[in-house]
Amino acid sequence: MTKSLKELILVAEFTAIIAVLSQFTIPLGLVPLTGQTFAIGLTATFLGKRAGTLAVCMYLLLGLIGLPVFSGMTGGMGILFGPSGGYLFGFILQSFVIGWWIEKTNSRFFHAWCANLFGSLLALVVGTLWLSFSSHLPVQTALLSGFVPFLLPELLKSTGAAYVGTTLRKRLRFNIQKLV
Repeated sequence: MTKSLKELILVAEFTAIIAVLSQFTIPLGLVPLTGQTFAIGLTATFLGKRAGTLAVCMYLLLGLIGLPVFSGMTGGMGILFGPSGGYLFGFILQSFVIGWWIEKTNSRFFHAWCANLFGSLLALVVGTLWLSFSSHLPVQTALLSGFVPFLLPELLKSTGAAYVGTTLRKRLRFNIQKLV
């Protein structure tokens, strides 16, 4: 099996993991609390910049064509370009930054945690700005409804994603550099 085939298989597996964890949802107004950001962080921590970002893009593409992979078993352009669409597009930036940070430093827990926290905050910023724009909300209102309520959950999910991702890398002796 070639290295690129192994990478594509991992991308497909993590795309499915993101889709499954996205279904764990707690409704909180316009933007629900989901398992998506944990899954994005886990994917980027484990796969790195290139494969992690590709898995996120594949997940978004599946949702764009209408497959029910987004939270609440939804999909389609209306979701991707609706009020919560900025968070979905922010996942691309989140996965890229997490993967890049881990590849530039190392895959130890502290660096993975910092990378996950920073990546999650970037996705929240992108999502909040899109929420303000798409829903015609003042930025302050968007911050209070689409940013502030998610700070503590993102801290917890970032910690979990960093821990699980670094533990899996150690236990499986996985090195993404061997795939590229």
